[in-house]
Amino acid sequence: MAYEREQLRADLRELQDLKYRDFHSNLMPGIDKEDIIGIRMPVLRKFAGNFAKTEDAKAFLKDIPHRYYEENNLHMMLIGKIREFDRCLQETIDFLPFVNNWATCDFPAPKCFAKNKEKLLPYIEKWLDSGKTYTIRYGIGMLMRLYLDEDFDSRYPEMVAKIQSEEYYVEMMIAWYFATALAKQWDDVIGYLEQEKLSDSVHRKTIQKAVESYRITDEQKIYLRSLRK
Repeated sequence: MAYEREQLRADLRELQDLKYRDFHSNLMPGIDKEDIIGIRMPVLRKFAGNFAKTEDAKAFLKDIPHRYYEENNLHMMLIGKIREFDRCLQETIDFLPFVNNWATCDFPAPKCFAKNKEKLLPYIEKWLDSGKTYTIRYGIGMLMRLYLDEDFDSRYPEMVAKIQSEEYYVEMMIAWYFATALAKQWDDVIGYLEQEKLSDSVHRKTIQKAVESYRITDEQKIYLRSLRK
């Protein structure tokens, strides 16, 4: 495994863009610059598409934790390609404790999750209650991406509103969730702002994100500004 790991890292370094690394490292507070190779996302996605077809991909998913930011992103890309729900879910459960940044956390939901929303929901509830920053953020992200349209239920925003955390990346995701929910389910979620059910910081961030959204009407933005604290 050690040889394969180093070979993979050598392959990734061949895709390195140092100027991009210098730029992107500024967006990743808490991640050591030396742990960022510097690979543009479209380039890494192409690599992932080819790597996913190899036997090494399965071994890579078990070889955690990873050192490099791009390895973590590659891992999430590979999970997203798994078609079998049970396997995809287990790989996600195994990997979430090692997610250490917002970008890796915020990858799109695997397609098999979107096809198995009822089965996924109990695990989302566990993630929200995990007490771990990026596991919580991931769970909120799944609720935002998969359960704000035809599968919406008023208990979902209640689940998000109950989260108690002062972690910046959790608060930002809660705000992102509610700003998106306002665009899609206004009548069901505006009460969280009117009745001040969110923390002051999340309340402010939610309104800020919502008024910046093109999906919120001008009339709604005027009303939201009147609710600012």
